[in-house]
Amino acid sequence: MCGIAGLLHMNGEDVCAERLQAMTDAMSHRGPDGEGHYVHGRIGLGHRRLAIIDLSPAGKQPMRNEDGTIWVTFNGEIYNFAEIRTELMQHGHEFHSHTDTEVIVHAYEQWGVECLARFNGMFAFGLWDEPRKRLWLVRDRLGIKPLYYAQIADTILFGSEIKALLTYPEFDREIDYEALAYFLALNYTPAPHTLFKHARQILPGHYLVIENGQLQHVEYWDVRYREDGYRSEDDYAEELRALLDSSVKLRLVSDVPFGAFLSGGIDSSTVVYWMSQHLQEPVKTFSVGFTQSNFDERPYAQKVAAFLHTDHREQMVAGQAGDLFTKLVWHAEEPLADSSMVAMYHVASLARQHVTMALSGDGADEIFAGYETYQAYYAHRLYRAIPSAIRQRVVEPLVDRLPVTQGKVAWDFKVRRFVKSGALNEEDAHASWRMIFNADARRALLKPLADKPEINADVVNLYRAAFAQTNARDPLNRMLYVDTRFYLPNDMLVKVDRMTMAHGLEAREPLLDYRLVEFAARLPPHLKLNQMRHKKYLLKKVMSKRLPDEILWRKKAGFNVPNAHWIKQEMKPYVTDCLAPALLKKMGWLDHTVVLALLKEHFENRADNSHQIWGLLTLAVWWQQFVEVS
Repeated sequence: MCGIAGLLHMNGEDVCAERLQAMTDAMSHRGPDGEGHYVHGRIGLGHRRLAIIDLSPAGKQPMRNEDGTIWVTFNGEIYNFAEIRTELMQHGHEFHSHTDTEVIVHAYEQWGVECLARFNGMFAFGLWDEPRKRLWLVRDRLGIKPLYYAQIADTILFGSEIKALLTYPEFDREIDYEALAYFLALNYTPAPHTLFKHARQILPGHYLVIENGQLQHVEYWDVRYREDGYRSEDDYAEELRALLDSSVKLRLVSDVPFGAFLSGGIDSSTVVYWMSQHLQEPVKTFSVGFTQSNFDERPYAQKVAAFLHTDHREQMVAGQAGDLFTKLVWHAEEPLADSSMVAMYHVASLARQHVTMALSGDGADEIFAGYETYQAYYAHRLYRAIPSAIRQRVVEPLVDRLPVTQGKVAWDFKVRRFVKSGALNEEDAHASWRMIFNADARRALLKPLADKPEINADVVNLYRAAFAQTNARDPLNRMLYVDTRFYLPNDMLVKVDRMTMAHGLEAREPLLDYRLVEFAARLPPHLKLNQMRHKKYLLKKVMSKRLPDEILWRKKAGFNVPNAHWIKQEMKPYVTDCLAPALLKKMGWLDHTVVLALLKEHFENRADNSHQIWGLLTLAVWWQQFVEVS
């Protein structure tokens, strides 16, 4: 993995090399092994290198074809590049390196934009076609790798991070208030939005063509749901076994040391198991834990490590300091208020001391149904059978009196959220589970911006649009589709990319091999969520006897951190300073009385407002770093 950047003057003006240099300098953490630039007339391509395949100078980017008419700057991996390379050589293409990057150039020459259908990988790249004067910006199917762009008059900018765009002197840091409303709703910003009005994300499974002064967005892939004709459960299990084996094996091609993150859950344990089947030496595994025992997953990771005989290392995270929080916000940049970034940052730091690449277990929850929210949908059907008068006069008042708890995902929080969403339809109920501030709370919070109609944008409408886009008819598949297009690329994968790249560590995602995603879309729903009780049912069946039962069937824990405790203890001075009324008034977005009320409730243990406070804290620190500084 690397950092890419570039600019195109559509009016034919020559690119300034110093401006391109500034763009790549802003992402030096993404590529500590070197840099490269190509500037020719109106086009400039830049690259920061993290060398994984072909460590020689031949792997330096940007890279070109034989006659220098096609150039590419590339971030990611094409895992099946060797077989594509062989096919291209049979067509007469000449190669001067052993990299997957060079395969992209020649594949484009041979097949044009249709070459994307042949790539199995995670990727974001900018390709310049000199004869056509065409810039092609591409993001992988699932959005594992990021890609941002901006249009400033006749100039197109692009980069792996927004930081690259911000270096351009003419970039206007005007805020997108619609995106601000979305962030407060979700604690992340859904693509294509960013909090900067003039910066956009290329959507997963899309590319952008800039040619003849025109911009054209094209979707080249989406998850399509269809069930096969009759097949036995064992047939499906065998296909899944083969795909897991293949997807992990493909991701073991590397010229640098590598390992895996291991949390002790089924997903990371599955990845480590299949790694162990292909490696002669023990897999290097890495875990982090917390002093709060109910958040500490190390005992489970230790069990898996012992069972699979891995070379295991772990680190204890004692607390959360404000200076680290500031660093996390800078690296995440969108902004992203996922507190599990803390754990990811620490485990990436630990891993980077020993390896340059690590496999991760992200994605299985979204494709095989691992979240409790999917069970909640079916439970709602039963709950709605209770007469509404009893729900409103008996159940809801009782739930409101529940004591506040602050566990991983507090049980009273889940009960309250379940009851409140019980009367909603499928789309709105699913959105409500992800909601941090609802519409009324957002309006109260954004009172200083009441004159801006954009703040009334409702993220529920985005969910409804996503539900309308899928061809899935089964309710479970519809929810999986929405989470694959929303939560996965905009939260989970941003977190993994930024926290690993902060340390110059490549993370690979075998459970997001597009073949696995398409296979899961063909699975009958009952093989994902079985009898409303067994989440990720088929995955667990395949891994039975390959992993300990204690790991397979234990309750999902997630990569959570004790942020509710930290906010009241170690981080309290930092929180109160960053959310002080004077600073909030200077920002001009948030009603300080609403913020102070949330803090008071949390500090007095009258409510667990940790998700809301984490989001507001992230926003305040982000504003200081990326807006006020300008």
